[in-house]
Amino acid sequence: MKKIAVLTSGGDSPGMNAAVRAVVRKAIYHDLEVYGVYQGYQGLITNNIKQMDRGAVGDKIQRGGTFLQSARCPEFKEPKVRQQGIENLKALGIEGLVVVGGDGSYRGAQRLNEEGIKTIGIPGTIDNDINGTDFTIGFDTALNTIIEVVDKIRDTASSHERTFIIEVMGRDAGDLALWSALAGGAETVLIPEFKKDVQEIADKIQQGIERGKKHSIIIVAEGVMSGKDCAEELKKYINVDTRVSVLGHMQRGGSPSGIDRVLASRFGAYAVDLLMNDESGLAVGIQNNKLTKTKFEDIFSSQHKIDEDMYRLTNELSI
Repeated sequence: MKKIAVLTSGGDSPGMNAAVRAVVRKAIYHDLEVYGVYQGYQGLITNNIKQMDRGAVGDKIQRGGTFLQSARCPEFKEPKVRQQGIENLKALGIEGLVVVGGDGSYRGAQRLNEEGIKTIGIPGTIDNDINGTDFTIGFDTALNTIIEVVDKIRDTASSHERTFIIEVMGRDAGDLALWSALAGGAETVLIPEFKKDVQEIADKIQQGIERGKKHSIIIVAEGVMSGKDCAEELKKYINVDTRVSVLGHMQRGGSPSGIDRVLASRFGAYAVDLLMNDESGLAVGIQNNKLTKTKFEDIFSSQHKIDEDMYRLTNELSI
């Protein structure tokens, strides 16, 4: 293999730039030509592909977002559309492609691999909802962003004796909510993987009030309900002064943490190694601090699982 390309797809996450940097510089180190595909799969279709040198990824490791940009491209599911992207790659002599993104991005990469372009996936999503890896790029940074906000909200919640409901991202996975609840000392967490009755939450808040507690923090994952809906439901069971904070896209932004920079760098370099070894149709990951590779079909065969022990611990420590 002499030429490879890299693209970022789906929702951006802090650390994507570090992953692209690692792919580019690792490839150049091994005398490969490397190209950047701008605007994700959309750029593959429109031929927005440019050769990259070391300088192209200079001063990028500390930046959030993705300088290659990203775009939703539902039409990439169509075989004729994908074929245009494949032809654009082949016209440049590109044999391998590294795709940084989440579940949807992996499905596009799998199709390309089946149709003649060797692909490797790198898990880039703050949701931490990809099988085959303990952590995804951007999760740690987003987690720290949430914790910082929770700490600040707790100050005002305590001052005004209020119950604050904080809605966090995560799509259909509860990792961000769970980890931030444990790290932020939240009284209650609602995640998609475990059903919890709102009356149970109200009873817990009432028990806290009876022992002198003046405020509460409830963290709700967007995959369960909105923060507003949670507040409305809570009012049916207890009369407390509530406020809702929806953190939204601030969770995706910001300079990546040291952990995310290192993780992304390891993933990017490993992806190049796999392509050079003529391996493809794989997603890289990390388990027990060891780099791993998993076939795309195995990633799609089951759903991401939450850490049940951590969920129990969060409930035990919030009593």
